[in-house]
Amino acid sequence: MLSRKSKHLLLKIVSMFSVIRGYNIPIIALAQYLSAIFILAPEKRALNVLLDFNLFIIVIVSSLTIASGYIINNFYDSEKDLINRPNKSQLDRLVSQKTKLKVYFTVNFIVFLLSFFVSFRAVLFFSTYIFLIWFYSHKLKKMAIVGNMTAAFLAVLPFFAILLYYKNIYPQIFAHANFLFLLLIIREIIKDLENIKGDIANDYQTIPVMFGESTAKKIITFLTVLTIIPIYFLVEIFEVGYMDIYFYVSLIILIFFLQKLWKSNSKPDYLKLHNMLKFLVVSGVFCIVLIDPEVLVNGRRLLKF
Repeated sequence: MLSRKSKHLLLKIVSMFSVIRGYNIPIIALAQYLSAIFILAPEKRALNVLLDFNLFIIVIVSSLTIASGYIINNFYDSEKDLINRPNKSQLDRLVSQKTKLKVYFTVNFIVFLLSFFVSFRAVLFFSTYIFLIWFYSHKLKKMAIVGNMTAAFLAVLPFFAILLYYKNIYPQIFAHANFLFLLLIIREIIKDLENIKGDIANDYQTIPVMFGESTAKKIITFLTVLTIIPIYFLVEIFEVGYMDIYFYVSLIILIFFLQKLWKSNSKPDYLKLHNMLKFLVVSGVFCIVLIDPEVLVNGRRLLKF
């Protein structure tokens, strides 16, 4: 049997895990490694990529930065989350705001130190990343359009850390980034529809709050149609191997997504749409392997255009 003190400590750990959304961070780390192996450094052996110490530090630092970002975001959104996510908010509040700030600054200090193992350029990159996350959470998040675009950009930024490390710029990379960026912007607007009550109560000037749900749906529809452009380039122009199956399936899911969008008018409806987009993003991470599964066996390939 656990003592009362041990139970209290365990609850604190679970609460902090909820605050940093610890279930998301391993997915992002995996996505960075798979992107490095199959997209950003295709000329290198997969094992060499996995054993690259500098890449390991970049992935760890990225994960810590994202964790600190979730902490500061949770800190500023505590009042809004009481309305939008009451159950999660109660769990998150088991850790005090003061403790969250202490962990936030400690994690950022560790990020700063670890970045020096890679290069001074890495220190500048992650210092800028930390500042942008704070500025987004403190100011930009409450602004329509700018907040959505910034959130999507910050979600993609960890992959630019890998891009800057390998310095391999292929047109295919930007097509992948554009598709992911569009999905993330759409997801951010869906989240605004989902959380509209809390946003109104806390004076968040989101698209649904300022322009109405109908306009938000029209913008989402437009952005969803735009995903056809990067999908076309990835399937027809660039070589993505068996991953073209993922993009064809994504198109089907997005058509169904739009049909459901225009029938949605409640928080549970928007939550389902949010989960559909989350499924597309997460499954896309695992489907990167389909670009060329032989890399895992033979260890070397070159991109074809």
